[in-house]
Amino acid sequence: MLKRGFVPLSFRLALTSALLLCITAGCAALPDTEAIIARHSAQAARFENARGAISTQQSAAIVASLKSKSGDIDILDKQIALEQAIVGSPLIVGNKVVLLQDGAATYAAMFAAIGSARDHINLESYIIEDDEIGRQFADLLLLQQQRGVQVNVIYDSFGGMNTPAAYFDRLRQGGINVLEFNPINPLAAKGQWLFNNRDHRKLLIVDGRIAFVGGINISNVYSSSPGSRQAKKTAGRPIDWRDTDLQIEGPVVGELQKLFIETWAKQHGKPLTDRKYFPELKAQGNDIVRAIGSTPDDPYSLIYLTLISAIGNAEREIHLTNAYFVPDPQLLKVLGDAAGRGVDVNLILPSQSDSKIVFHAGRSHYSGLLKAGVKIHERGGALLHSKTALIDGVWSCVGSTNLDWRSFLDNDEVNAVVLGRDFARQMSAMIARDLAASESIRLESWERRSLLLRLQEWGASLLQRLL
Repeated sequence: MLKRGFVPLSFRLALTSALLLCITAGCAALPDTEAIIARHSAQAARFENARGAISTQQSAAIVASLKSKSGDIDILDKQIALEQAIVGSPLIVGNKVVLLQDGAATYAAMFAAIGSARDHINLESYIIEDDEIGRQFADLLLLQQQRGVQVNVIYDSFGGMNTPAAYFDRLRQGGINVLEFNPINPLAAKGQWLFNNRDHRKLLIVDGRIAFVGGINISNVYSSSPGSRQAKKTAGRPIDWRDTDLQIEGPVVGELQKLFIETWAKQHGKPLTDRKYFPELKAQGNDIVRAIGSTPDDPYSLIYLTLISAIGNAEREIHLTNAYFVPDPQLLKVLGDAAGRGVDVNLILPSQSDSKIVFHAGRSHYSGLLKAGVKIHERGGALLHSKTALIDGVWSCVGSTNLDWRSFLDNDEVNAVVLGRDFARQMSAMIARDLAASESIRLESWERRSLLLRLQEWGASLLQRLL
């Protein structure tokens, strides 16, 4: 199994890794979200299309149309204007977004896109394993490289720790540009050795026209879906992985391409072969999308601040589905405050995990959240690896970001925000299926849990800043 999307580790090895991260961690701290939000006064939301910024009147008409379909809710004014001021990346209209559930569907769509490439393929993944799925990717990428399509690959050094060097050497020998993100070997570092900064993104861009973003790494563990017959087995027990990705076509793909190229430059990759990385993009659909990337190089996590403000602006309902839940005090507060003002707050979290220490650290917060009115559901029948949000039935978010300290302080992450009721309905249907496979945690029964569980939670909580 993969530890938090890391590498296969036992509880003891997870603890050892956490201690190593403690030694190498800097003094990064989460931002004072209230102060930052207060500094960014509300402004009129602006949108872009394939040709660039559209007029104030057209932007207002888009918001009015959204409100007519979704109701006059604050998130359509306050949140999208705040994102605009803080994040900087535009809300772009004219996109086509497809919701992909689990590895089988995602890999099939990725293989189809890769097979159709004519100019270039940019792949960035925390983990690329040398297994059946990893070799399928390698074979197809090498074939396209031989056909004249330039392939560029970024993989994380820590996430790729278990992948033999021969796997990446084969790609290089076939002409593919391969870049190792922040080598864990300090002698291989290009500049400052940043062991604690990991590239947790999962991003595939084909010809600058189609992109995939979400939580799915390249690994056999995603090959089966919950309920399928091709279950993976761990310790003799079948285990499926539940995850979510997006396939995006349209003008916003250019924003995701910028993130890939910025990472390549930051990591001192050799100059990219001259290709049409930013082709002229036309409208492909009606979805409104904002691409948000975060990196420790930023003054604060743009994704973290976006999520905190979205929860703070929620009026009706919040659905967060996440694999690794180790919340900081501000996230706990905004969740409790939302429930306190009558918002229906639901968390879908794992009932089992590939990281026991993270699992128990998250559970250490259950009592306080339940007392505040937050509803908690543990997803059964699969190992939950999704990272999604749906707020007020109109603001959706899918990406690589966990609800933990590492994602918000130490990792490069990428999320896509999709605005609109139509896509939100697809998200709602997916959430309903996850809820149907989940067990609700009740405060009364939770308070009767065993002393052993309480001790495990207490011990794990001592290390939560490192998780």
